Amino acid sequence: MEIKDLYELFLQYPTVTTDSRDVPEGSIFFALKGDSFDGNAYAKAALEKGAAYAVVDEKEYIEDGNKQIIEVEDVLTTLQQLAKYHRVHLGTTIIGVTGTNGKTTTKELIAKVLKKKYNVLYTQGNFNNHIGVPKTLLQLTKEHQIAVIEMGANHPGEIKTLVNIVLPDYGIITNVGKAHLLGFGSFEGVIRTKGELYDFLREIKGTAFINNNNPHLKGISQGLELVKYGQQEADNLLAKGKLIECNPFLKFEWNGGIVQTHLIGSYNLDNALAAACIGTFFSIPTEDINSALEEYTPSNNRSQLTVTQDNHLVVDAYNANPTSMKAALDNFQLMKADHKMCILGQMGELGDVSTEEHQKVIDLLEEYGIETVWLVGDEFTKTQHPADYRLFANVEEVKAEIAAHKPQGYLILIKGSNSNKLVQTVELL
Repeated sequence: MEIKDLYELFLQYPTVTTDSRDVPEGSIFFALKGDSFDGNAYAKAALEKGAAYAVVDEKEYIEDGNKQIIEVEDVLTTLQQLAKYHRVHLGTTIIGVTGTNGKTTTKELIAKVLKKKYNVLYTQGNFNNHIGVPKTLLQLTKEHQIAVIEMGANHPGEIKTLVNIVLPDYGIITNVGKAHLLGFGSFEGVIRTKGELYDFLREIKGTAFINNNNPHLKGISQGLELVKYGQQEADNLLAKGKLIECNPFLKFEWNGGIVQTHLIGSYNLDNALAAACIGTFFSIPTEDINSALEEYTPSNNRSQLTVTQDNHLVVDAYNANPTSMKAALDNFQLMKADHKMCILGQMGELGDVSTEEHQKVIDLLEEYGIETVWLVGDEFTKTQHPADYRLFANVEEVKAEIAAHKPQGYLILIKGSNSNKLVQTVELL
């Protein structure tokens, strides 16, 4: 079936699903494959649950005469092509967001600001990959005036693939840092891959919003139409700001006034300025920008403050890489508390530099004199660390220790990749 013909069906049944356990009535089921499953095997079940059509790419699941089953060469490619076709058909203004750290928070802040004036579709959660991006685009309707689409990557070429589906009119790279080095090969590989967003914008003569403080981004932005923001006194910044305090919540001043946020971490100043810059560019009144930034409360285990009966917790347990780990510890050092504790999970996908980067975390902890340190994961066992630092193989061991000897009266930073499952400690502390 041609994409234009499938699109006609999509206009009649504008809900897609890739999960046979969640099949809305009248939806189109796309039978995706994974490492341990084949969605083709569930196509019939999806139809029985109420799907209008099932898109498959294995002949053995085709039933003669069953017009509800649509055969294509590759289901994932078809899903992506359909999303692109829909995006082109609607012509919605789209802002593409990527970066090593801060892209999800920045995307949320941008959407919060733009919603003060526009009907906005934006990526939910971290649905920022080759499946989540097309599924988000397929939620676009003619009522949406702007879309904010987050794009993630852990291998070269992945941003290029996504931008060629999204076709953004505007773009922002929050930053580039040391993450997924095993996939990217090097820090330079990270820069090149994130820069694929700039490459696309350069081709279409699009516009990039850029942090003027970031030398890596400035180095790859030649030939682009740039709208700048940052923490400096340059005259050509649309949003110019500086930190007032961050104890525990970020408070800052910019050329639009003073903003008291619910964000933990001075590193979130750049994210807030990015949203202020984009809001200003799209003619959001300054007072609306400020209120949007003040109203936003993170709820995704990214720099959240949780107060329990026994402790104050800074929960940043969704993602961790050398850049974000240093930023979190730098900020934690600035926070005031009589007793501080860190529960840190190991960082993944660092390849040959893993031990070196974990040692840098240890060195920073020692420099800052954190009173109590718990380290989770085998990578930390390879480091030279103080004898009183506690090492745990996994979160289950941590939970057992909390049950036996619960810390009390601490300000605790909980930081690690989602795979460490450190978020499970929050309700126990």
